[in-house]
Amino acid sequence: MNQQSPPDPRAITAGLLSDERLLRACAERDMGAVFRMLNGRGVSTRRIAAAVDITQGRLYEYMNGKSRVERLTVFEQIADAFHIPGHLLGLARRSWEPPPANAEHQRAADHPPDGDDLEAVEHFRSADRLAGGGRLYGAVVRHLSDRVAPRLVDLRSGPQVFAAAAALTEMAGWMAHDSGHDDRAAAHFARALPLARASGDLSLAAHIAASSSHLALETGDATGAAGWARTGLALAEQGPRIPELGARLHTRQARALAAAEQHTPAARALEAARRDLDGASDAGHPWLSPFDGAALASESALILRDLEQYDQALTQAEQAVALREAGRVRSLALSRITLVDIHVRRGDLDAAVITGHGLLSTSPTLGSVRVMQQLDELRRLLVSHKAYQPVREYLVRFDDARRARMLLLADLIPLSPGGTPS
Repeated sequence: MNQQSPPDPRAITAGLLSDERLLRACAERDMGAVFRMLNGRGVSTRRIAAAVDITQGRLYEYMNGKSRVERLTVFEQIADAFHIPGHLLGLARRSWEPPPANAEHQRAADHPPDGDDLEAVEHFRSADRLAGGGRLYGAVVRHLSDRVAPRLVDLRSGPQVFAAAAALTEMAGWMAHDSGHDDRAAAHFARALPLARASGDLSLAAHIAASSSHLALETGDATGAAGWARTGLALAEQGPRIPELGARLHTRQARALAAAEQHTPAARALEAARRDLDGASDAGHPWLSPFDGAALASESALILRDLEQYDQALTQAEQAVALREAGRVRSLALSRITLVDIHVRRGDLDAAVITGHGLLSTSPTLGSVRVMQQLDELRRLLVSHKAYQPVREYLVRFDDARRARMLLLADLIPLSPGGTPS
């Protein structure tokens, strides 16, 4: 009796490429689900592990949901072992994939960004600046799911749809961060980076690395923040020169170094950011959010504050407030928080109180948990000076304004394990 030969994993994968479950698993980069589907079709775990060059123990961790594939090289091994088209996993076209079938397909691949996608990005970006990300997060996620994701698995789509998906996924990450959901933000940034790589837009990939650097620093990981800034700078060097992007990445690097108390390298990185922005032109990048003089001043104030150069930090903070447009209400609120903070650290409590009164009237209905969190940090700094009567009186007004903001943000603020707003 002839023993039946084991199934060819690549043939099985080819038969699954029209299965919505596989497409969804690939879009979510859930390789455990992909492995389970292959195993359920008769491919042994031993063959799967050997094909991907991992141990069976690690394979079981992926299949049982105890661990997730994170390394780019493993995704590439999976794509090549099972002939999963690169775009399904956010990768560049694999060497074994056939080239575009005809000139028409090639023209589609070279097509500029879809106007509807760019319009959506600009619409969400403008609304976010005015209202904060908390109220918009769901709308962006729905737009991604309903309008963009289906096109990722359409072979007629060019790489620009991956750029659109990357830009909107990164935007969802920022809105999650603005809503106080940093784990969710990190997951969005992690998904956005391979999408940007798949589009071939290394400038967009570098921009997303800058966002990951920001988030790492906000969660207390200065080492990770510096690493992401280095990654972004390396990616930016491979793409066209965009001075604003270089300035953004160098400020991220400077902030991480300042937080790690590496004063001289931080100062050098900040100076590099200033040189970059001096060379900026009017030519922008369609997917990158702007980085201008107001943004550099705001970041410089924080860097110089962390370096304890408070007089220089004050100059930059005042410049950030003066330059910030009225329509950028969240950025204006954050810049004013920084300005009050620096006044307190300089020991000028009267200036802190005067500036603080203006801060409380800055868009009190702004749907930003991040602003609320920074206000709470500022309050903790002020409380240490409550023996001074003007500070004590200001804190009374501050607490009244905080309660009003909390009521407006009650549906957005994440709950602590005890069920109360964190």
